[in-house]
Amino acid sequence: MGNSPSHLKNQSPFSSEKPTRFDPKRIYPALVFAPLFYLLTQYLHPMFFFGLILIVSCLAMWEFYGLTFLDEDRRLPSLVGLSCGAILLLSLQSPDWIVFETAIMIILLVLIGYQVTVIHPGTRSLSHLPFIFFGIVYIAFTLGHLLLLRKLPNGTFLVFFVLLVSWGGDAAAYYVGKSFGSRPLAQILSPKKTIEGLVGGLTTAPLIAWGASLWFLPSLTLSDCIILGLTLTLLGTVGDLSESAFKRQAGAKDSGNLIPGHGGFLDRIDSLLLTVPTFYYYMLVIKGAAPIS
Repeated sequence: MGNSPSHLKNQSPFSSEKPTRFDPKRIYPALVFAPLFYLLTQYLHPMFFFGLILIVSCLAMWEFYGLTFLDEDRRLPSLVGLSCGAILLLSLQSPDWIVFETAIMIILLVLIGYQVTVIHPGTRSLSHLPFIFFGIVYIAFTLGHLLLLRKLPNGTFLVFFVLLVSWGGDAAAYYVGKSFGSRPLAQILSPKKTIEGLVGGLTTAPLIAWGASLWFLPSLTLSDCIILGLTLTLLGTVGDLSESAFKRQAGAKDSGNLIPGHGGFLDRIDSLLLTVPTFYYYMLVIKGAAPIS
């Protein structure tokens, strides 16, 4: 992906040094975003929730393309990717306006148009297409399952559930690993992740899921909570490591710096990119949930 930017040369993303103290900056964003997210999801028109998912997806895609096109001007390929991602999200939110299949055809035509109009001798624009398309699927399509999840019965609570379990398990893994971790989980991709941290997340997430089911989602049984807690934690870890791979290739410590204590938006949602679709299809196939028309 090219050479590292100058402002990252002095950073060492491969350092195995463990954090030495609790960082309150990791809590501040939650105090701000949690009430805002609850308001948008629970009380406002669904289009406001769509707007939130659209903004977060676009910011995360912009960061992803920044990691991908380090040595090139990312503005044009990023604009193409963000536009296609918005079309895809709109098809998931409002199929009456544009059906999913039509959105895919539009995206294909846009990408072909980009190839035909931009490519010329001496450029690498053809190699842009896989990265642009992957960014659309990797971020917009997967995160867009929150829109689909919200359309299921008790959809608002399902959205809260998957975020609570995914981020709760991730937080448990972080603090257990910080306090007791000694054996690296993936030394090359993420040196600070430990096996002990993963075990902490796997232990905590089913308890969080069970507590959430008792609190606001009684349709989930204890067996569901155990299965979902373990599965979402494992997939969240895989999602986190996959994003770490992109950052390591780019020589970057974080995908961005918009969220204090967390880096960029992609750093914050990386685990959701696998957990949200998995939970949606679990509810659809295993629990027999059907979208509310």
